[in-house]
Amino acid sequence: MIAHGPAQCSVNPPVPFRHPRLREPPVTEPTRPDVDPPEGPPPTDLQIQDLVVGDGDKAVSGSHIMAHYVGVTHSGGEEFDASWNRGQPLTFQLGVGRVIKGWDDGIVGMKVGGRRRLTIPPHMAYGDRGSGKVIKPGETLVFVVDLVDVR
Repeated sequence: MIAHGPAQCSVNPPVPFRHPRLREPPVTEPTRPDVDPPEGPPPTDLQIQDLVVGDGDKAVSGSHIMAHYVGVTHSGGEEFDASWNRGQPLTFQLGVGRVIKGWDDGIVGMKVGGRRRLTIPPHMAYGDRGSGKVIKPGETLVFVVDLVDVR
C-alpha cells in the first residue's frame, strides 16, 4: 500500500524550484521487455547476458531483491510467467533456494537499474519434472530480469 500526503490547500499547484543551470537527470522506469528465445540448440550451462548494466547497488548472495521479469520457453518462446502481468515485482532473498538455481546464480553481481537475460538449462530450473502446462520436462527457460531494488 502506498501512503499519499494531505491534499493541497491552495488553488494553484506548487511549482518546484529549479536552478537555471542545473538539470535533473531523466527518470526512466523499466518497461516490459519482449523476450525472444535464442536460435539454435539450448545451452547446457547458464547463459548470462547484460542488456543494460545498472548503476545502483549490486546483488550479492543473501541480499533481499526486487525484480520484474518475463519468462518464456526456449523451445517455443511461449510465455509462462511475468511479474509485469501482476503489476508488482517479485521480492525474495537471493542465494537461499527460494527461487530456481538459475535465478540464484544468474542475478548475483547484477546492479539495480540493470536488465539481464538469463538462459537457464533444465538442471538449474525445473529439471525432468517440468512445471505447470507450459514448462515441459527438460525445458530450458529464458528470462529477461530487471533489477528494481537490493537491500
